[in-house]
Amino acid sequence: MYRSTYVVIMAGGIGSRFWPVSRTDFPKQFLDILGTGETLIQQTFKRFETLAPVENIYVVTSTEYTDIVEKQLPTLLKENILSEPERKNTAPCIAYASFKILQKDPAASIIVAPADHLILDQQAFEAVCTQALQFIDIHHDALLTLGIKPSYANTGYGYIQFNKETAQSGVHKVIAFTEKPDAQRAAKFVNGGEHLWNSGIFVWKARSIINSIEKYLTDLFQLFKEKQSWLGTSFEKLMIADIYAVCENVSIDVGVMEKAGNVYIIPASFRWSDLGTWNSAWENMGKDRRNNAVAGNGVLVIDTTQCVVHASDEKLVVLQGLQNYIVVDTTDVLLICQKEKEQDIKNYVSEVKKLKGERYLYSVNNILKPAGAVLERVY
Repeated sequence: MYRSTYVVIMAGGIGSRFWPVSRTDFPKQFLDILGTGETLIQQTFKRFETLAPVENIYVVTSTEYTDIVEKQLPTLLKENILSEPERKNTAPCIAYASFKILQKDPAASIIVAPADHLILDQQAFEAVCTQALQFIDIHHDALLTLGIKPSYANTGYGYIQFNKETAQSGVHKVIAFTEKPDAQRAAKFVNGGEHLWNSGIFVWKARSIINSIEKYLTDLFQLFKEKQSWLGTSFEKLMIADIYAVCENVSIDVGVMEKAGNVYIIPASFRWSDLGTWNSAWENMGKDRRNNAVAGNGVLVIDTTQCVVHASDEKLVVLQGLQNYIVVDTTDVLLICQKEKEQDIKNYVSEVKKLKGERYLYSVNNILKPAGAVLERVY
C-alpha cells in the first residue's frame, strides 16, 4: 500500500440499460446485481482497500445519491464524498477529484475507476494496479489505462489499439481509441491481437492529469483554477455548482485521452465486466442446465433457454418457449426484450419518459434477488 496512492470511484451514472430495476433515484451501482450479498459500489470500495488507505479513497457521485453512498460505505469519510450538482460526464468529475487531491498531496498518484464494474480476480487486479503505479512513478507524465484482453467481439465495449512491438515493463504505447464498433469491426479487432477492451480504469499522477486537462480542456481547467482556493472551505459546494452550470459535458476519453500523446496501456487478463447490460449480468450469474439465469422464487421456466429473468418472489411468472430473452418484472413494469436488442433499452426508457412521463423512471424499492433459486423447477 502506497501512502500517496489515492482512489477515485465514479458513482454518478443512472444505469438506464438495467431498467426497470435500475431507476433514476436508485441506480445499478447501489444494487446487488449478481446476488453476491454486496452492492456493486461496496464491491468496488472493498477492492481498493488494500491498495490505498481508506482516508485516500474518494467517491464522486450525484448530489441525490450522497445519502445512499454514506449508508452503503459507512467507513468512507463523509468529506471524501464529492457531490456533483449535475451530470457532466467523466472529465469534470475527474477534474474535481484531481484538484481536490492535488491540494492535499502534490505527489499523489490516482487510480480512477467506475463504481459498477465486476472484477473477480482480486490478486491479479492488485498486481496490475501495482505495476501501473510503479510505471507512473518513473514516467511521471504518463496517462495510463488498463486494457482487458478481449474474449469475444463485444460491440458494447470501447476498444483501444496499442503498439505490440514496443513495451516497457509490460506497458505499451496507445495508438487509437474506438468507441463501440460494429460486429464486423469488433471481430477484426479481436482477431488482430492489437486491441484491448477499454476498462475505463485509469492510473496517473494528479499533476499529470491536471496538466493534460489544462492542455486539452482549457476552459474546464480555468474554471477550477480560478476557484481552487475554495476547495475544502464552506464555499466548495457553491464553487462546484458554479462550475458545473457552465462546463462542457465531455468524457475524459474524448476530452483528453484521444488527443494526448503520452497515453499508455497495460494488457490485463483478469476477469472483468462493466456490467452495463442485462446480458453482461447473465454472463456472470449462476445458470440452470438450459443456461437461464433466474432471480426470483416465483419463476417457472418451460422449454426456455439462454434467458435472463428477474421477478418478484411474490408473483408467479411462467415462461414457455423463450430463447435469448431478457424478462424483468417489477412492481410497476414488465420488460420483455430480445437479448440482442439490449443496447436499445436506453432508448426504450427515453420513449417511456416521453409517452408516460417520469413515473416509471423512479422507484426506491429495487432489490435484486440472487440467481439460481429455481434450478430444480426447469422443464
